[in-house]
Amino acid sequence: MDIKERFLRYVSFETTSCEESEAVPSTNSQMIFGEYLEEELQKIGLSEVQMDENGYVYAFLPANNGSDDAVGFIAHMDTSSSVSGKDICPEILTYTGGDIKLKKSGEISAAAYPFLSEFVGQELIVTDGTTLLGADDKAGIAEIVTACSYLIEHPEIKHKGISVCITPDEEIGRGADNFDFSKFRAKYAYTVDGGLLGEIEYENFNAASAVFTVNGINIHPGEAKNKMKNSVLIANELINLFPKAETPEHTENYEGFYHICGISGDETKTTVQMIIREHDRELFEKRKAFAENAASYINSVYGDGTVVLQLKDSYYNMKPKILPHMELIRNAEKAMENVGVTPKIIPIRGGTDGATLSYKGLPCPNLSTGGANFHSIHEFVSVDSMVKMTEILIELAKM
Repeated sequence: MDIKERFLRYVSFETTSCEESEAVPSTNSQMIFGEYLEEELQKIGLSEVQMDENGYVYAFLPANNGSDDAVGFIAHMDTSSSVSGKDICPEILTYTGGDIKLKKSGEISAAAYPFLSEFVGQELIVTDGTTLLGADDKAGIAEIVTACSYLIEHPEIKHKGISVCITPDEEIGRGADNFDFSKFRAKYAYTVDGGLLGEIEYENFNAASAVFTVNGINIHPGEAKNKMKNSVLIANELINLFPKAETPEHTENYEGFYHICGISGDETKTTVQMIIREHDRELFEKRKAFAENAASYINSVYGDGTVVLQLKDSYYNMKPKILPHMELIRNAEKAMENVGVTPKIIPIRGGTDGATLSYKGLPCPNLSTGGANFHSIHEFVSVDSMVKMTEILIELAKM
């Protein structure tokens, strides 16, 4: 099975995770896909293959170079709930330039995504315009599995051991919560969960979630004067306290943001869901303090208890944990150069399982997958890039 066929098979599984669910994993569909992966890894010849009760799939490829060392490769099986991941209908095309018309709805605009010009002549897999694709992160899984399969089929290639883990629920920030280190032999690893080919990432956002519950007082609108406290309008005042230019659509590179990702309610109670992101830890703490002060200000105007804030840290910037292990970055750069790919070190404007794992003692920078426009109906992946990423993983196993 080549990488294209493998990837297309993977995206036929719906694996959307669900933040509201308390189950582990959060959706049973991930267990179904995990069972498939478990069977596939056994068939291609990996050892110690196991899907545990939490939906994590582990496997190991023993070294054949006499080394006791092992490198870890990690990817996640779930897809974002931001866009439907059900009944994905991928289309394969050779990109010749310009806009890409999608089968059912819309297009991938060359004007909106000028980096498309880099893919002229390449084979792309796109959506039909109604769902996401699932390259985040099934491209990463396909690359890891294909690299292991190739090494098994070519025993003449000497390599260190490879520990594999495919995690559930990364998209809802729980991917590393139940990681079992006793089933993972490597002392360092790479998540294969990035974007365009050549990207290497060892800095990510510090992240927090903020849920503001706005409590109002409802009364018949005909008798409401000086009595009603409309929680929807108060929530609007709260939102307007945050800087309008410090949102995802107005920031880039190392710039942090506040992002309103959900609002629901009525006159009596309104809930505002927000995520807070910042690379610098000191600035991160200041952003959280701003959120607390905003809630306090509204309470000073409308009375104590009008706004109740639940503020929770999600993950932290892995950079302090990677800096003592910069050989991992140098090895990734060398692996890419060995196969003709130019490495590019960039910060992640998001997070990965690797951030949490790095704080748990497993240094774990992130590598590209060759995909783009994740969490979107415009998501796509380059088959050429997936092939190169497989070669890069093989090079890392040889080091």
